[in-house]
Amino acid sequence: MTATTVTAGTVRGGLGQSVVRPDGTAKVQGSFQFSSDYTADDALWGATLRSPHPFARIVRLDVSAALRVPGVAAVITAADVPGVPTYGLISQDQPVFASDVVRFVGEPVAAVAADHPATCRQALQAIVVEYEVLEPLTDPERAVDGSVPPIHPDGNVIRHQRIVRGDQTIEGPVTVEGTYELGRQDQAFLGLEAALAVPDHDGGGVELVVATQWLHEDQKQIAACLALPAEKVRLALGGVGGAFGAREDISLQVHTCLLALRTGRPVRIAYDRHESFLGHVHRHPCTVWMRHHADHDGRIRRIEARFVFDGGAYASTSSAVLINGITHTQGPYACENATVDGWAVRTNNLPSGAMRGFGVVQACFAHESQMDKLAAACGLEPLEVRLRNAMHTGDRLITGQVVENVAPVERIIHEVAALPLPDEPVGGHDGDILRLPGGVGRTTDAAHVRRGIGYAVSIKNLMYSEGFDDYSTARVRLVDGTVHVKFATVEVGQGFVTLAQQIARTELGIEDVVLDRIDTGVGSAGSTSASRQTWMSGGAVLGACRLVRDRLLALVADREGMDAAALTIDGAEIVDSGGLLRIPVAVAAAGVDIDETFEHHHPATEDLDELGQGNCHTAFAFCAHRAVVDVDTELGLVKVVQIATSQDVGRVLNPLSVLGQVEGGIAQGLGLAVMEELLQDGGIVKNPTFTDYLLPTFLDMPPVVVSLVEEPEPHSPLGAKGVGEPPTISSTPAVVAAIRDAVGRELPRVPVRPADICL
Repeated sequence: MTATTVTAGTVRGGLGQSVVRPDGTAKVQGSFQFSSDYTADDALWGATLRSPHPFARIVRLDVSAALRVPGVAAVITAADVPGVPTYGLISQDQPVFASDVVRFVGEPVAAVAADHPATCRQALQAIVVEYEVLEPLTDPERAVDGSVPPIHPDGNVIRHQRIVRGDQTIEGPVTVEGTYELGRQDQAFLGLEAALAVPDHDGGGVELVVATQWLHEDQKQIAACLALPAEKVRLALGGVGGAFGAREDISLQVHTCLLALRTGRPVRIAYDRHESFLGHVHRHPCTVWMRHHADHDGRIRRIEARFVFDGGAYASTSSAVLINGITHTQGPYACENATVDGWAVRTNNLPSGAMRGFGVVQACFAHESQMDKLAAACGLEPLEVRLRNAMHTGDRLITGQVVENVAPVERIIHEVAALPLPDEPVGGHDGDILRLPGGVGRTTDAAHVRRGIGYAVSIKNLMYSEGFDDYSTARVRLVDGTVHVKFATVEVGQGFVTLAQQIARTELGIEDVVLDRIDTGVGSAGSTSASRQTWMSGGAVLGACRLVRDRLLALVADREGMDAAALTIDGAEIVDSGGLLRIPVAVAAAGVDIDETFEHHHPATEDLDELGQGNCHTAFAFCAHRAVVDVDTELGLVKVVQIATSQDVGRVLNPLSVLGQVEGGIAQGLGLAVMEELLQDGGIVKNPTFTDYLLPTFLDMPPVVVSLVEEPEPHSPLGAKGVGEPPTISSTPAVVAAIRDAVGRELPRVPVRPADICL
């Protein structure tokens, strides 16, 4: 063909562009199928009987009356679990159904399948359970000190870990200390737990459509409980209405599959909000004591700390959350001398597990509160003390690990400080009462309102830690000019379905990219957690696309009698190294069928030794927040006026998606600061509805001002860092610091309540 000089353009919908979500239109129109929308012909409904006690011995369990209820197809208990009777992410310590002892309010005891939800409720009421109520362990400190008998065969301490590094005798001329508490936050996703299980016609297997965060891990645990080979338990992703960590653990998966296999019919289970609060893990309540030793100029010499994480009744991810928390004790600051003790313990409270930030939220609230105390003790401004201690690439953590990633801590501090402050006075220029903390209640007198400004900075590890072989798999097929991408990467709203298409378009120069069903029909992608999917699954899609690209270029080179090494895809065209050859990719791909699978691995990290030393993390990202609040000092009411943030993102792959993650993460951080807490009294949940568990609404969210710091990460396949977790981590202490600035109180606990401000 005739060679001509060309200037190739960027392919539409590629990386760096604000591409809209492929599922966005369906979600806005209400036609998107969430997990609760799935059904099948002849489907039954399932429901779960749960313990009303936090700790009790099951004396008698009689399901005979429930089986006699018209319309009931099956009732199952622990005796009906054919395989392993327990499950769990790290330690398989949680029963599918309690058989002898219940350990938290809401623990499953039995499940039923019937022709209608009302029939299910009638059957549950007919089940007879006699309990011998026991004294619950609800204080995690009693689990640490061993003053009560074990509530679980594995003991009350899930894990204890020390970190000892450097000179243990250093006592700086300036010391500040404090004890900080964080309440139990719920992930509060809007799409509740739901699943549909369809048994195979021969009864030998089952397919489960479910909202989860890790299809292959669910498959492994379910198959073990069902005593089936993994290939007989096929999982497909149902639409996920948010996750934030709560869907990493099994909830209704095994129950749904057991009922389907028992009845030989499809079974649907869907929780309501009350059951959802009981049926999934929550953020760990935590108490942190911390002491900083510093010089008079504010430079940190040594840190001491003690963490106690309340893991609730079962282990879940508590051991990993503990490690994340204590290894982030120093925050984004240089310090090699530390003494840290951390415990994750069992109690008869609701089980705790993964939630956005994964232990670092607890550490950050403590170390940022300490930084403000240190600034005051040294007569420094809050930002100045942070700048003097800012971590840099090449610094060591208190675990001895070198931070090899881009660490623009000084830059994000300077940039967040430079963002414009709100120019409106208290109550706004027009004195609008809606701008006052009391809002439409007209309870606030503007004369009693004080404005405060607070800062916080955070470091967050990315991807898995402690010896985990992290990998993700993707398959890309180029068929007659259309790209098909398949992966098991769970889309929970973070936007990977958008990013995968952008990667394929950029690498292959073809706009027509189709995403195949997300299921276990391809290798594992790992969990959608730990801010890892852009790095890991993005790398897998990138690798598969490059294999397809290389084969396509080889075909073109062979066809044109050229060297394949001289060809590349630039925008939507194939060009040679001299820029003379010009072939539209769509033309070159006509009639082509290329299929490639790529498994993207990251080297395994190390376990910590007994003194907490080791390279236990993979990578790190950094974030800074500034909050502006108005506080009614008489009534204790708070209005967040503005939140500004500067975030280390590596490289922006989709500006619109990044901003959405930043704003959503800030909303959850704000909620923890001043609203959200799932309360338990003696193990009993007091507020398991959105009437009393308060979430930030549109009116509670302030304007968010964002500066994205782009310094491409050389270790990341795309130069990008995960962005989902950092916005949640330091937004909470920034809001609390602003309230402290307004009222002059210590405020060592979140969420901050009106009484904390007024008393």
